[in-house]
Amino acid sequence: MRTLLITGPGGSGRTTTAAATALAAARSGARTLLLGTDPTDTLGPVLGDRDVPGLTVRRTDPDAGFRADLTALQDRAGGALDLLGASRLVPEETSPLPGAEELAVLRALRDAASDEESYDLLVVDLPATPRAISLLALPDELRRALRRLLPPERQAARALRPVLGRLAGVPMPAEWIYETATRLDLQLAAVEALLADRGTAVRLVAEPGPAGADALRTAALGVALRGLRLDAVIANRVLPESDADSWLAGPVAQQRKTLEEWREEHDVRPVAHLGRDPRGADDLALLAVPVVPAAPTATGTAGWPVTDRLAEDGVLVWHLPLPGARREALDLVRRGDELVVTAEPFRRVVPLPSALRRCTVDGAALREGELRVRFRPDPAFWPRTR
Repeated sequence: MRTLLITGPGGSGRTTTAAATALAAARSGARTLLLGTDPTDTLGPVLGDRDVPGLTVRRTDPDAGFRADLTALQDRAGGALDLLGASRLVPEETSPLPGAEELAVLRALRDAASDEESYDLLVVDLPATPRAISLLALPDELRRALRRLLPPERQAARALRPVLGRLAGVPMPAEWIYETATRLDLQLAAVEALLADRGTAVRLVAEPGPAGADALRTAALGVALRGLRLDAVIANRVLPESDADSWLAGPVAQQRKTLEEWREEHDVRPVAHLGRDPRGADDLALLAVPVVPAAPTATGTAGWPVTDRLAEDGVLVWHLPLPGARREALDLVRRGDELVVTAEPFRRVVPLPSALRRCTVDGAALREGELRVRFRPDPAFWPRTR
């Protein structure tokens, strides 16, 4: 199954593009699942009432997911709640907490990954960037937090927990906590595997112009920092060419200039302005959005290679592609075996490759949209040669 994640700045028409992409794929014969992440039904008005063979539309439901999680939590912790004399919450009388929408999206992605034999293509209408980038970062960040709070190696001492609890004088974590953490880790790993799959790519939607150009640069930077592959840039609402005396001459020239700049860095696919908001299958077909290739042409996640320059300069160089990054908005921190990279509104904690863990940071430089971090071997840990 191929996965296409569609996002862009607010008001760029990403929902319409996602619907048009899924519709075109279904009409070409691909079994397509279109996943909407907005709690409100934004896809319904765009698609209209017509059923399209081969197209399935789903919408995340944070309410149902939150109630199910709350019920499961109270069932597992029922003994402790009864001892404390606590009254159980009625799921139907509670509202989802902040973050329930994001967890509902992750759950929907996990379900789609486990149901991949039923579909050829998954099209996901993500929120606007940078919220979409934060959503895609959640599986990695949550798994990292779980490993810090409940290290897997501590689960090996299950038989010793009662003894350790008496010696420490405090109760040890219950078995169900570790079981829940393990189950959650597996679910997050499934979403991570979907995002890292070679058939997964991101398609950015933006309207050509000064505001769209700034938003696209920031979005492409966030995609690169997460190590995701950028499939294409959809230049939405492109105006038709007009006479020099027409009032459209100015906006057309502005769009033309922006498109030329975008084509220097991205695979740009223009989508014409219909002169109205697209509604229904007929309007979506008129947009003529680019079809999704039948097979991926590159790996799903972008690689961050390490080059060996020990013989020439005595260093190893780690290459991190960050197109559009600005030196004044870039920050690096080495913390143990991890590198914390901050690029404008985005931040990622990246584990160092094994060879670099035995090195010290020797410097970094940003050149041509690529961050190059130099590492010099630490004599105390680097293997010695005779």
